[in-house]
Amino acid sequence: MQLHWHRDDLRAADNHALASAAAQVDASGPVVPAFVFDDAVLAHGSSNRVAFMLDALDALQTWYRERGSDLVVRHGDPREVLPSLATDLDAERVWWNEGYSGLARERDAAVQRALDAVDVDHESVGDALHHEPGSITTNDGDPYSVYTYFWRKWRDRPKADPYDAPDADALADAGALATDAPGDLPTLSDLGFDEPEATIQRAGTDRARDRLTSFCESTIYDYADRRDYPADECTSRLSADLRWGTIGVREVYEETAAAADMADSEADRESVVEFQGQLAWREFYHHVLYFDPGVVAANYRSYPNPIRWRDDPEELRAWKAGETGYPIVDAGMRQLREEGFVHNRVRMLVASFLTKDLLVDWREGYAHFREHLVDHDTANDNGGWQWAASTGTDAQPYFRIFNPMTQGERYDPDAEYIGRHVPELRGVDPSLIHGWHEASDAEREQAAPDYPAPIVDHAERRELALSTFEAARGDG
Repeated sequence: MQLHWHRDDLRAADNHALASAAAQVDASGPVVPAFVFDDAVLAHGSSNRVAFMLDALDALQTWYRERGSDLVVRHGDPREVLPSLATDLDAERVWWNEGYSGLARERDAAVQRALDAVDVDHESVGDALHHEPGSITTNDGDPYSVYTYFWRKWRDRPKADPYDAPDADALADAGALATDAPGDLPTLSDLGFDEPEATIQRAGTDRARDRLTSFCESTIYDYADRRDYPADECTSRLSADLRWGTIGVREVYEETAAAADMADSEADRESVVEFQGQLAWREFYHHVLYFDPGVVAANYRSYPNPIRWRDDPEELRAWKAGETGYPIVDAGMRQLREEGFVHNRVRMLVASFLTKDLLVDWREGYAHFREHLVDHDTANDNGGWQWAASTGTDAQPYFRIFNPMTQGERYDPDAEYIGRHVPELRGVDPSLIHGWHEASDAEREQAAPDYPAPIVDHAERRELALSTFEAARGDG
């Protein structure tokens, strides 16, 4: 037998390691799929993310059971569980798809040593990215720190075709596992998590494919023009699926390429390319993390002097609660709480507000997003937060600071998105909403008595942010 260790690849189709194992059935025997609930990983989890993961695992286990096999479920340290399971099943090889963070690579190396100790072969392969770290570099062989140059090479490199899901004959029969029962999936409570307060989108490959198909049949052609308008919901909503691997990157790209071929105009085709650029951003940040794992906790870009972040617990609390008095910011923070998701444009706005208007360390925002986002991905979230804070690779220049009022007026002119998530402002004239910072106390009291006045003056805080970053740069 062979063992496939599922991690962030909760699917059977377009799964590189699983397909590789299935291709070795004649020589090495059928494949036993397994998942290990690792306490060291769960310690960094959250109710929202673990709920999505359990839903995805349930769909994956059902897929295997419909084919006469099963997903073996264990709870413990993979360094102990996998060698023991491989020995019990007389498996000659363990397969898995590689991780890219420093933590994942350390864990993989430890599992390799543990398997070597019991003479069990192992093989890991790249799966989550089209182009592995080190495959796209500068002419000097260094990893890119500027996205534009990375994108040009990423765009022009050929993409592999999706891998087929294994046939039922390639999978171990459930009856053969009877002496080592697969085990049932635990509940959130079993794993020490509360039920999510957010309404989490459903997981699983079938649902991910439905989202992809729906997006590629219509919305993708409006993506370039409308993706920044949160009320339009002109995005794929595939971020959690890609993070948890309920759909493969090759399948996603293949569908987008087909959409480009079906485009009615050059503008429609370019809109598809715009979306593909987001797939490249995802890989760019994974390459950054791979070559600089310390970026998770430290600024990627150093300044001669420390950035003097402010520590105001009440302002931080107001930001987290969506009670800053800046409507587009509050709508985004409440969407995060309600859905475990935030529209991408609004993610940038709320991150800019925290790090520039409130001058709070980006690590506070990153930790809050990690707690609530279903699609939390270390590489992408870290890259996004450091971009907003002007501390990251290819980051926003420190002097470009989003104005939350003009951003709201530009990208949510009718305040539809704001009204959706800030009920206190429903029915209020959009011009008053976008001018909330200039309204009198009487106007605010009459229009929306339960919605707060702005907690800070944007113009004043913009000047403070500029002076703070100039001091960090050693200017003047």
